[in-house]
Amino acid sequence: MKKILLGLIALVIIAAGILFGVNGSSNYDASKYSLTITPADQHFGTGSTIDFILPDQFDKTHKLSTTTEKLIFAFTKDTGHIVKIFMTEKPEGYLTKRHAVIVADISAMPVVIQNTFALPDLRKSNYSMMLIYDKEMAKQLKEGQEATKVIVMTLKDKKVIKVELASSEAELNTLLK
Repeated sequence: MKKILLGLIALVIIAAGILFGVNGSSNYDASKYSLTITPADQHFGTGSTIDFILPDQFDKTHKLSTTTEKLIFAFTKDTGHIVKIFMTEKPEGYLTKRHAVIVADISAMPVVIQNTFALPDLRKSNYSMMLIYDKEMAKQLKEGQEATKVIVMTLKDKKVIKVELASSEAELNTLLK
């Protein structure tokens, strides 16, 4: 029995090593992406201007458009689930019709978890989600925000004119009508 247990432990360790070796490195190239918030000397929020170039879950690069009217931020696992559940009920093109963009922070997630679980799951969706891999970018966006809730910012020409919070799919639905 002891030999079987030791054999199983050895197999688990070998499997974990292989998994880490295959999925343990990031393809994120920080030189391709940027975030600018002005004025830089205050917290990001109403009155701030934002511009970014970020990747989505399909490794496609996106630049924030002047026509974007809503930015939806998910900074935690829980808020990410709220957004995911909300979007599963929506038809393809829902975000485009509302000039809305989803931005999710995955910077705190270990790379092996990103590559093994998070990104494959996100790639099953029929919508694009901008991803924040960089902890400094995430910090700039989160500072002064109630990051435990879905944050919906209304923009006009990349300037934040309103910040609202959602704790559920129903509240998010109300904010995006």
